[in-house]
Amino acid sequence: MAASAASRELFTSGVRAVLHTWPVLQIAVDNGFGGVYGQQKAEWMVDVVQQYFHDNADLQQSEIEDFIADLMDQEFDTVVDDGSLPQVSLSLLQMFSQWQQGALQQLQLKVNTMTQKRERAKVQAPPTASNNDGDDDDDEEETQVMECETSAPSVSRTPPAPPQEEDDGWTVVGKRK
Repeated sequence: MAASAASRELFTSGVRAVLHTWPVLQIAVDNGFGGVYGQQKAEWMVDVVQQYFHDNADLQQSEIEDFIADLMDQEFDTVVDDGSLPQVSLSLLQMFSQWQQGALQQLQLKVNTMTQKRERAKVQAPPTASNNDGDDDDDEEETQVMECETSAPSVSRTPPAPPQEEDDGWTVVGKRK
């Protein structure tokens, strides 16, 4: 029984490694989307996800995606639409498959690799208009940077038409055609 408990803990470590290196969850926790207990919710989520695998036979990737998407929505008020859910779900599914087949050394290697690479997603506020070159306070502040790739086309907009005042004193604001 001890070997089984130890191997189950290895799978739990795998779930933790996948979820804790997932930028969406990192950002949700770091920015308080889950409230003051966001970090505890992230840890709870590890337990719930690993239990979900043990309680359900022959899980499909789409089922895992739906389950995690529901957890993120309910606990962090976050809708995951960045395309990362399939990757996270597939990684979890592969780890569980390794665990079921008894490939514990491969699973341990994968967990170790993920925890060593544990990169944090960082968010940076847009630069302010004023630049205080002589001020050294900037070194004391923690800077967070988020690197994003976007495939959305750029949209150009024409500036809105200036407001027009009507005879009755109301100001009408409309689109310029």
